Amino acid sequence: MKVFCDLHIHIGSTSRGEAVKVTGAKNLTFGNIAKECKERKGIQIVGIVDCASPVVLKDIDELIALGEIIEITDGGFLFRDEILIIPGAEVETTEANGGNSHHIAFFPTLEGIKRFSKFLSRYVTNINFSTQRCRLPAQRIWEVTNSLDGILIPAHAFTPHKSVYGNCYPRLSQIFKDSALDKIPAIELGLSADTNLADRIAELSKFSFLSNSDAHSLTKIGREYNIIEIEKPSYKEVIMALFRKDGRRVIANYGLDPKLGKYHRSFCPLCERIAEEDPPVTVCKNCGNENMVIGVLDRITLIQDYPEPRHPDHRPPYHYQVPLEFVPGIGEKTYSALIKAFGSEMGVLHKADEESLVRVAGKDLTKLIIKAREGTLKLAPGGGGIYGKVVEEKKQRQLSLF
Repeated sequence: MKVFCDLHIHIGSTSRGEAVKVTGAKNLTFGNIAKECKERKGIQIVGIVDCASPVVLKDIDELIALGEIIEITDGGFLFRDEILIIPGAEVETTEANGGNSHHIAFFPTLEGIKRFSKFLSRYVTNINFSTQRCRLPAQRIWEVTNSLDGILIPAHAFTPHKSVYGNCYPRLSQIFKDSALDKIPAIELGLSADTNLADRIAELSKFSFLSNSDAHSLTKIGREYNIIEIEKPSYKEVIMALFRKDGRRVIANYGLDPKLGKYHRSFCPLCERIAEEDPPVTVCKNCGNENMVIGVLDRITLIQDYPEPRHPDHRPPYHYQVPLEFVPGIGEKTYSALIKAFGSEMGVLHKADEESLVRVAGKDLTKLIIKAREGTLKLAPGGGGIYGKVVEEKKQRQLSLF
């Protein structure tokens, strides 16, 4: 079976109103994430990355007691027998050179994430909050995760802040031992990178790539996602897909054009200029500032092994796609009508034919929806911490951060 998968979604607060991700929406609760994926988004496998928070664990326990979710034999939780939820924890590690990077630890069982929470609480300031800085290197976090039957995935691997390549070292082999690298199944590309950029680095040819949303609100769930092939929904099957075992695999990545990412090009904070010259740009052409925020394209150009991507045989296609939310003219009323007609956002983007779309949204909006799902909408690039824009028919929609 082929399923839609988004493995990086944050929790804004608990069902009792306790803050978890301070920059996340208050209605971004564990239960609401599951409902949004089932009722509107059409995402079938969800990775929730703040489950090591004790206040979130309390929510999970309550949902289990209510029968809303059940823990399954091969790992993970099923929400109303339909949505697979994989519990995870995003951790900010500290390396020997002072660099910090984000990693997501996923676990098959509730007991595993609870034990990880207890371990992590000794090395962070407040275990209840999301993505706390941990006073341990990534290798140690991998060791603990592995001992609890979990897996570790480097998150948004190229961003200038909090990533393995952007903030720590030019090679994963400088962070992890070979024994760890053999058991890390995938890396997350992040919004400012894609397969063509990542496959310029030779050591990444062995890994699967993930394009996840890093959602900080319900509406951003599925803004980037993956299609994976598995036999049935379970943690075990998802991990097999990431390791490409027995026919399970990632068969497609869907995401924004990297040019729309807020960190795609280098940025000068002094004169607020986004680099336009050929990469890599490390010094501001305008004012001479040497303390640039190095963009993803510029960083990869600095450390690349190849000037052009070399895709391994197992690499699936990467499709550029713009979420419905950013299509000019689609407000909440139209969005709800589309979801009612086609079942979910994935239904609109992958299954609805043009004639059916016209009946619901009209000819003009249908043209834009088709461009959105084909990745051909006109775009204005972003940078310097600001996402790009969709520009169509004299209308602009700014891609917001969360």
